[in-house]
Amino acid sequence: MKNKHYAYTTILSALGIILLQACGDKPQDPKSKTPPPIAIDVMVAKHSSFSQTLYASGTVQAQEFVELKPEVSGRIIKLNINEGETVKEGTLLVKLNDDDLQAQLRKFQSQLDIAQRNLKRLKSLLDANGLNQQEYDAADNQVKTTLADIDYIKAQIHKTEIIAPFTGLIGLRKVSPGAFITNNTVLATLQQVNSLKIDFVIPEDEAGVLHRGSKVKIQNDNNDELLDATISAIEPQVNVGTRNLTYRAVLSSRPSTLNPGAFVKVLFDAGKNNDAIMVPSNCIIPESRNKKVVLIKDGKVKFTIVEVGYRGNDMVEITKGLIVGDTIAVNGLLFLKPDAIVKIKGAKNKS
Repeated sequence: MKNKHYAYTTILSALGIILLQACGDKPQDPKSKTPPPIAIDVMVAKHSSFSQTLYASGTVQAQEFVELKPEVSGRIIKLNINEGETVKEGTLLVKLNDDDLQAQLRKFQSQLDIAQRNLKRLKSLLDANGLNQQEYDAADNQVKTTLADIDYIKAQIHKTEIIAPFTGLIGLRKVSPGAFITNNTVLATLQQVNSLKIDFVIPEDEAGVLHRGSKVKIQNDNNDELLDATISAIEPQVNVGTRNLTYRAVLSSRPSTLNPGAFVKVLFDAGKNNDAIMVPSNCIIPESRNKKVVLIKDGKVKFTIVEVGYRGNDMVEITKGLIVGDTIAVNGLLFLKPDAIVKIKGAKNKS
C-alpha cells in the first residue's frame, strides 16, 4: 500500500515540475523579429537631354478648290466639262440659254444708236444757240441711261457662263446637257492638285512651338514615308470650343499616292531639353490624384509625389518632386512600404 502511494506522489511531482517549467517560459513577441531588408536596384537622378516629337492629325487639301455652280437659273445649252481632265484658267465650261437677254441687248443697242444721233443733232443746235441747255442735258442723260442698261444686260449674260477660275483638274460631272439648273446646283468640282496643303490643329499651349516657315514632316497611313512640308499660315483665332489653333502646311512635292481629303499625321519637333530629369516609366506609381516615385534615403523607403512632363517610349520627364542626386528605386515597388529598410543590389544608369 505504501509503495502504491509512493508511485502516485512521484507522478504528481513530475507533472508539477513540467507545469512550472511551462508557465515559466515567456511567449516570443512576433514584433521583435526584424524582417530582412528588401533587395532592390536604384538609379541616381541626373540631368538628361531629350528631343520631344509631337504628333497632330491633319487633312490633305488641294491648293485651290471650288464647286462649280451657276449664278442664275437656266437651261444648259453648252457643257464643256470633261471628267478627270485638266482645264486652263478662263476656259468656258458651261453656257446657259440667254436668248431673252440677247434680245434685250439688241433692243438697248438700237435705242443707244438713236439716242446718240439725237444728241449729236442737239449739240449742233446748242452751239448755234438754237436750243436751251436743259433739252440738251435730257438727251445726254438718255444716252448715259441706255449705256447703263446695256452694261447691266451684258453682266446678266456673263452670269449665264461658267468659266474656270484657275487651271485645275475637273472632278465628276453631275449634270447633263439640256438640264435645267439653279444657283444651288453643283455641276462638278475643280481642284488645283499640282500642289497640296495640310490643315491640322494643335492645343493652344503648344502654339509657340510652330511658326510661319517652320518645317514639319507628313506621314501617310498607307506607308511610312515622311514628306517635307513648311508652315505657310496660322489661324490667328483660337477655337473657343476646343482651345485648338489651326495651322496650314504646304508640301514641298506632291506624291502620287496622296489625294485631297486624305488623313495624315503631322510630326514636328517641340524642342530639346538639356536639363531634364528622366526616370523609367515603370518607376512611376499612379494613384487616383497623384503620381509617386520611391526615394531611398538613409537606407529607408520614402514615397514622394512628383509631376511628369514629356513621355518617351520608356522614359518619363519629372518636372517637379525630384532633384539631381536623389536615389530612386527602379524595381520591387510592389513590395516596398514607407520606412521599410532596403538593400541596394546595384545602380542602373538611365539617361
